[in-house]
Amino acid sequence: VQLVESGGGSVQPGESLRLSCEASGFSLNGYGIIWHRQAPGMPRDWVASIGGTNLKKYQDSVKDRYTIIRDNAKNAVFLQMNNLKPEDTAVYYCEATRLRTSYWGQGTQVTVSS
Repeated sequence: VQLVESGGGSVQPGESLRLSCEASGFSLNGYGIIWHRQAPGMPRDWVASIGGTNLKKYQDSVKDRYTIIRDNAKNAVFLQMNNLKPEDTAVYYCEATRLRTSYWGQGTQVTVSS
């Protein structure tokens, strides 16, 4: 059972990135998926989520810029991030959760600077 994030990188302000959270060993169908991020020296923070019924929620600071997308055929969830800002710099983690079960990925670094 594994969750793997990918797609991070270094970009300039205003650019876009698409993060992937891919599962192996289990199906993401029915799991709620939460994207978190942790900036240097800061606690981990919730960014966006998609529930088992595909209800989507976003932190106010990323609303209208980030989109969370579930693709059951690929057994993956994506985080499309547009108009990135320096304050979006962080390690991004995905979490798959259902009832008392929770799986985490290892994180992917996103750096936004000019």
